[in-house]
Amino acid sequence: MRDEKLVGGAYAAAAFGSWGVLPVYFHVLSHVPPLEVLSHRIVWSVVLLAGLLTVLGRWRAVKAALADPRTRLMLAGSTLFICANWLTFIWAVSAERVMEISLGYYINPLVNVVLGVLVLRERLSPAQGVAVGLAAIGVANLAFQTAGLPWPSLVVALSFGFYGLIRKTTNVESIEGLFLETLIMGPFALVFLLWLGAAGTGSFTAAGPGQAVLLMAAGVITSLPLIWFTCGARRISYIAVGFFQYLAPTGHFLLAVFAFGEPFSVDHAITFAFIWTALAVFSADRWRQATRDRRARRAAAAH
Repeated sequence: MRDEKLVGGAYAAAAFGSWGVLPVYFHVLSHVPPLEVLSHRIVWSVVLLAGLLTVLGRWRAVKAALADPRTRLMLAGSTLFICANWLTFIWAVSAERVMEISLGYYINPLVNVVLGVLVLRERLSPAQGVAVGLAAIGVANLAFQTAGLPWPSLVVALSFGFYGLIRKTTNVESIEGLFLETLIMGPFALVFLLWLGAAGTGSFTAAGPGQAVLLMAAGVITSLPLIWFTCGARRISYIAVGFFQYLAPTGHFLLAVFAFGEPFSVDHAITFAFIWTALAVFSADRWRQATRDRRARRAAAAH
């Protein structure tokens, strides 16, 4: 059991760590229009995931998902949210606004709490209410100081929040679900890339085989961390997964400040201070609840 947890922790660290350095990949491709990069990400993910499903022998689950009208409808919705998330992420890197992406992914766990209360009728603990309030103050501070909402942060946080909500309530596994999501957008992405190629404005062959390989690698950088995440989540507690989740926005933050040279003003410092405090309160509350539940289970087992 201990070995399983160590392996699970390694998988989770690999997944969220790789997502944390993902801006480096898109920074290298920042000269390619974001919509074209997104299209390559979709098309090559379809190719890679189709191969994985073949190797794993899991096409029956894909057929079962397609046969269910509710599943098809839910996956159509999740596809829109994940595409909005990916496109905003790619655009933000090319526009040198990785700091706002970092803020969005720090906010995301708190968005999940709010959605759980509003949609799933889950109960909000007092500590979670304080955490959400602190995060709201932080975002409001940045909006007030910069005369506008940090919309990339909000789009990333909300789109991934709603995406997670849909996937949580849809009976389909992660690999099959991602394959179907990319498959839904695949024809549109492929037609767009073929149109760019016919018009002579595509980037796939414009800068030699190196750039073509980089664009093809979009399928790997999309799918592999998800597989690692799935392997990790099945071996460790969801509380532990929640802590590993902060690796990704921390990576984004460090890259924005130290690698990409984005400005980090006093206003940013105040906003992040509120967000980090909110996450500390949120994490402590989750840990307390997990400890209490574990003790309750032990007491029940003893009787």
